[in-house]
Amino acid sequence: MSVGKVIHAAVAVLQRPDGQVLLGQRPEGKPWAGWWEFPGGKIEEGETALQALQRELHEELGTEAIEATPWLTRSFEYPEKTVKLHFFMVRLWSAEPHGKEGQQLSWQYPDRLTVEPMLPANTPVLRALILPTRYAISNLAETTEAVFLEQLQRALDNGLQLIQVREKQLAADVLRSFARRIIEMCRPYSAKVLLNTHTELAAELGADGVHLTSGQLMDMAQRPDNMWVGASCHNRTELDKAASLGLDFVTLSPVLPTRSHPEAACLGWRQFEATILDYPLPVFAMGGMQPVDLATAWQHGAHGIAMQRGVWTS
Repeated sequence: MSVGKVIHAAVAVLQRPDGQVLLGQRPEGKPWAGWWEFPGGKIEEGETALQALQRELHEELGTEAIEATPWLTRSFEYPEKTVKLHFFMVRLWSAEPHGKEGQQLSWQYPDRLTVEPMLPANTPVLRALILPTRYAISNLAETTEAVFLEQLQRALDNGLQLIQVREKQLAADVLRSFARRIIEMCRPYSAKVLLNTHTELAAELGADGVHLTSGQLMDMAQRPDNMWVGASCHNRTELDKAASLGLDFVTLSPVLPTRSHPEAACLGWRQFEATILDYPLPVFAMGGMQPVDLATAWQHGAHGIAMQRGVWTS
C-alpha cells in the first residue's frame, strides 16, 4: 500500500498522424530504470499542469507542444507513492524529440508494442489510445437499409473505425440480421462494432462489444467480460459509475441541441469540460456533433465525438 501524499504529474502523449505514440525508457540511476513510459514529470508548486508539461518536454525531449489538449487523469498506487497523472494529447510540436537525458526513445503503435516492460500506470492508457476519435451510431430509423449500407460503405472507405448499432425500433430477428450485415461489412476494415444494450447478442454475433444505456450502467455490478464496453452518460454520477466498473469509454450528452431530443437541456462546451474534469476514461462528446466539431471537443477534454447523423451525411 502506498504512503505519503499524492504526487501530481503532467504526461504527454505525442501522437503522429498514423497513430504512433512516443515512449521513453527510464535511464539508469532513476527509479524503475529500464521501464518504458510516456514522457512527463512532476508538477512543481505554482505550476499548472500545462506549464509543467511544456517544461518537461523541453527538459526531456528538446521540444515544446504547439497543440496540447487535456485528455485523461488517472491515479496509480506504487508501493512507495501514489501518482495522479494528468495526460495531454500532443498532436503538434516544435522540433523532432530527442533524448536529452540519455533515455532511449521509440515511436510505437499502442496496439502492438515492440518495447517492454511498460510502467504499470501507463498500461491502461495504451488501450484507450486504440479507440478512434470518431464514434458512429447507426441511424436506420431515418432511411432505408439499402441507403444506410451505402452510407456505411462510404464511411468505411473514408476511415471510419468505430460503429454502434443502435436500432431500438427493430424486432429481435431483424436486428440480428442487420447487425450481422454491419459486422460483415466492417471486418475487412478492422472496424469495431458495438451493439447497443444487447450483450448476449453481441457475443453471439462476434461483435467487438456492447454499449450500455445509462439505466443499464447504473444497475450493473460488474462489467461484461471479453469485449469492449462503453456506456451513455449524462452527468457525473453516471460517469463515476462507469469508471468504477472499469469500462473502456463513455459518451456524455447532450452537448449541443439535437434533433433526437430537442427538449433536453444541453451541457454546452464549458459544462461538458467541467463535468469530465479529472476523469480517467475516454469521453466522446455527443449531441449535435458534426465532423468539424472534433477539434473543439479535443480542446475541452474529449477523446472524440459521437455522431448519429453528421457522420453519415458528411
